[in-house]
Amino acid sequence: MANNVGLEFAAQTHTGLVRSHNEDAIVVSVDYNFAILADGMGGYNAGEVASGMATSVLKQLLETGLQRLQQHSSDFLHSRSKQVQHLMQDSILQTNAAIVDAAQNDPQYHGMGTTLVTALFDRDTVTIAHVGDSRAYRLRRGEMVQLTRDHSLLQEQIDAGMIAPNLARLSLNKNLITRAVGIGCELEVEMHEHQTETGDLYLFCSDGLSDLLESDEIRDLLLRTESRLNSSCDFLIERANHYGGQDNISVILVQILSHSVKSTGFRERIHRWFQKML
Repeated sequence: MANNVGLEFAAQTHTGLVRSHNEDAIVVSVDYNFAILADGMGGYNAGEVASGMATSVLKQLLETGLQRLQQHSSDFLHSRSKQVQHLMQDSILQTNAAIVDAAQNDPQYHGMGTTLVTALFDRDTVTIAHVGDSRAYRLRRGEMVQLTRDHSLLQEQIDAGMIAPNLARLSLNKNLITRAVGIGCELEVEMHEHQTETGDLYLFCSDGLSDLLESDEIRDLLLRTESRLNSSCDFLIERANHYGGQDNISVILVQILSHSVKSTGFRERIHRWFQKML
């Protein structure tokens, strides 16, 4: 699938200062313009297994699916964005099934699961799918916006007015998630498409970062090192460790260098126009 977007990627994961091993996993596909981050959970080394399976299985499924889409241009009834969303949804559900199956076949992996946030950049859009409390942010012209909403007990309490947002960081329930990949056959994936702009910087992170740094502090660190993405990853992880490094810390940064939609097919341009008129 032709993908007229220029991206720069940087990614780093760190065990932190408290945990003995790293249950986070990250994958970046430079050839297919997507990124995946997973934060595993479970006894023994099951969290590592769950997050490792989530990233590796999903990467393979997405690359195979994108190769297939490349051979078939979009038609009037099925827009490119819908094809991408269906591919991501189906691939995540297949990944979930693979983790559930592995847990059922090996007692030491029983109950393992993982959060997931994945983003696919295509032309002038990014499609972001997530399960759990791993997050996606966008920095655009100095403004930081959180693009995902945590699937957690804490977020439900905030929504219900039981906890003020400014006190959320002190909650004892901040790590209790309400959705995870691999813990059951049924899975609800939240997915949204966003328009991108040249210069946008996207951050994907595990809660080892977001639990310790306020979004304003993340923004300020990114603005200081915006043109050096690897340094940005280093500084974010160093700051989380400075605050105690209580969990594994994973960061993926993706910057939009350029994109073009000039090669979009005539029928798809008509379809997009028609959709806007509805």
